[in-house]
Amino acid sequence: MKKILITGGAGFIGSHVVRLFVTKYSDYQIFNLDALTYAGNLENIMDIEKCPNYTFIKGDIADEQFIKALFQEHQFDGVLHLAAESHVDRSIEDPMAFVRTNVIGTVNLLNAARELWKGNFEGKRFYHISTDEVYGSLGAEGLFTETTAYDPNSPYSASKASSDHFVRAYGETYGLPYVLTNCSNNYGPNHFPEKLIPLFINNIIQKKPLPVYGDGNYTRDWLFVVDHARAIDLVFHEGTNHGTYNIGGFNEWKNIDLVRLLCGIMDGKLGRKEGESAELITYVKDRPGHDLRYAIDANKINSELGWSPSVTFEQGLEQTVNWYLNNEDWLSNVTSGAYASYYEKQYK
Repeated sequence: MKKILITGGAGFIGSHVVRLFVTKYSDYQIFNLDALTYAGNLENIMDIEKCPNYTFIKGDIADEQFIKALFQEHQFDGVLHLAAESHVDRSIEDPMAFVRTNVIGTVNLLNAARELWKGNFEGKRFYHISTDEVYGSLGAEGLFTETTAYDPNSPYSASKASSDHFVRAYGETYGLPYVLTNCSNNYGPNHFPEKLIPLFINNIIQKKPLPVYGDGNYTRDWLFVVDHARAIDLVFHEGTNHGTYNIGGFNEWKNIDLVRLLCGIMDGKLGRKEGESAELITYVKDRPGHDLRYAIDANKINSELGWSPSVTFEQGLEQTVNWYLNNEDWLSNVTSGAYASYYEKQYK
């Protein structure tokens, strides 16, 4: 039975990846390592916690000795590395937290894998999940490809760029088998409500202001999290060794247009008059180093591995809204901080 370590598996994207691997691969033993910081929530994966091929481990990837001991104890065959500090605004306030987790934590995992596998790389793989923000900002035209030069503009994207470089360096220097993906903005169920879509869903429900940076014309490509998990599954099992794949939704939206679409969906779901939620839109001072546009060219993963998004943005956004409206307890627990007590109750 293969032993697979998934880091950050109680977070937004990680919980969807863990669920897919646990339910799809009964011949794998899945170990979910998460530090359970503010965005790590075991309620995201309550439905699989009793599966016989699933084990949860609370721990910090930045703890070098803990990681070394963990790899030696469980003898992992593969690593899917999703654990990261990921919010740009938080990185501006506290860059060192991002260096600690995203850079030092990644190197700790690389060192532990290299030591465990000791050049015997048959059947082994280290998969590093990264972001399109490492590429910097695009103008009105063009797309990020796998060969686009790195040009990070925030402490968050700089920390992820650094971790990407370390993964590739370990591949070149030590022969470590790896694959690496850079994805666009994810959205969907279980997203911590500091990010745009879940934040605005919650604020619309509460009739609170919808803070839009600058003029609202910042453009992002959006990727449904379930489709991202499918792509991760494909790359882990079928991606070319030492290969990089961009994962995007073929789906660009200006922030202000996205917010207006969301307001319209929410008005319909909540029985409000047309345009009522849009009245909550409030333009606020722009954040430093705000990249104008991100857009992913995902043709490589499409042509090599046959992956493509399963839903349009409108379909995915409606599914997302429905999930939040049908899971008010989850949203209430997260926004109140009550979810933090779940770990003590279940695993003390």
